[in-house]
Amino acid sequence: MREINETIRLVLQKLGISALNEMQLAALNSQLVKKDIILLSPTGSGKTLAFLLPLLLRLQTNVLSAQALVLAPSRELALQIDAVFKSMGTPWKSCCCYGGHPIAEEKKNLLNNHPTLIIGTPGRVADHLRKGNIAPETIHTLIIDEFDKSLELGFEEEMEEIISQLSQLKKRVLLSATAMETVPTFTGLVLPEELNFLSTRDDEKRLELVKLLSPDKDKIETLYRLLCTLGNRSSIVFCNHRESVERVYKLLREKNICCEMFHGGMEQRDREKALYKYRNGSCYALISTDLAARGLDIPEVEHIVHYHIPVNEEAFTHRNGRTARWKATGTSYIILNPEEQLPPYIPTDISTYLLPASIPNPSTPLWVTLYISRGKRDKLNKVDIVGFFYKIGKLSREDLGLVEIRENYAFVSIPRTKLKQTLSLVRGEKVKGIKVLIEEAR
Repeated sequence: MREINETIRLVLQKLGISALNEMQLAALNSQLVKKDIILLSPTGSGKTLAFLLPLLLRLQTNVLSAQALVLAPSRELALQIDAVFKSMGTPWKSCCCYGGHPIAEEKKNLLNNHPTLIIGTPGRVADHLRKGNIAPETIHTLIIDEFDKSLELGFEEEMEEIISQLSQLKKRVLLSATAMETVPTFTGLVLPEELNFLSTRDDEKRLELVKLLSPDKDKIETLYRLLCTLGNRSSIVFCNHRESVERVYKLLREKNICCEMFHGGMEQRDREKALYKYRNGSCYALISTDLAARGLDIPEVEHIVHYHIPVNEEAFTHRNGRTARWKATGTSYIILNPEEQLPPYIPTDISTYLLPASIPNPSTPLWVTLYISRGKRDKLNKVDIVGFFYKIGKLSREDLGLVEIRENYAFVSIPRTKLKQTLSLVRGEKVKGIKVLIEEAR
């Protein structure tokens, strides 16, 4: 036990985490039980660590084959899990596989780099198995994150195909943000132990539900006035359709609201840029479909705005789950036009939010995001980029915000007041001897 504790302690120290929450501790203790696990916990509660930490205790060193597989329903979630695993600083390699990413690069990584952990979306992982790029017989642990969402998106056939080939599985872990009446037989779970940490009454107390009445059928002016009132506090505005997201985004930008949009029809790079700018404070509002309601690492969201009434109670729950996470509080605004009424699953006695008579001007974010045209493929890392901006850009430690590196590009956030000066200093300079393009990410 001392060795196990030391392993976890070193990882937590690397991550800068002083203590685990109750759910994560329960998941870690479940490692001592040979049973399969079903972990039920709200989105944003720290489930990624809850399954990666116990997994570390099952991995062996000096084994040149995949030992564990993590399935996730979206590219963003798969990338997020991979980023967390890499940040742990373990001796094991991982490979992230997802649609929209060159399959040839993934094949090269799978066959040449011998990753211990494979993380991917069901469709892409099934494709690699068919092509013989993954040896299924060496995988002893299967983790399916957002299992309920995977079923909802229609990945049952792919998951069944994958699991049928994992002949040596010793441990299965399913994670879900909603309770399941029955678990599909294709998962192969046998008498699983259930760890249930779904919302309690205390969670509901920390989330304030209010309705906001729009005098017009078109609610864009009411939304604009609300976002101006909320100012620099982070908000996610949910729409039911991609076209609506694009319309709302366009109209808000015309009114000088600094926001980003996010939906499944966007290019992967644009989706990543939008999330990055929202996370680092370069914009305060994210206009999104329900794609952003689950599985994304978006910390400290203070306000949820239902521009469109959710299609069902489950969607309403998951949208609201982006705020009031664990000990935090949050507010959920439901905008109603004169022709709309609250659906049956929303309490009718919620209070009405009244906008102030005088609306402030839109807030300008204090941070701005820079795009760098090189990334991991060019052997750039965070140390290279940070050192470059310290030395060439004349920025201090306090001037550098989040740094995020992808395969072919990177993002870094800096104070808006330093934008012109920084771009002037770094123009034409090389990072680690490599010529790069550095510009504001728009």
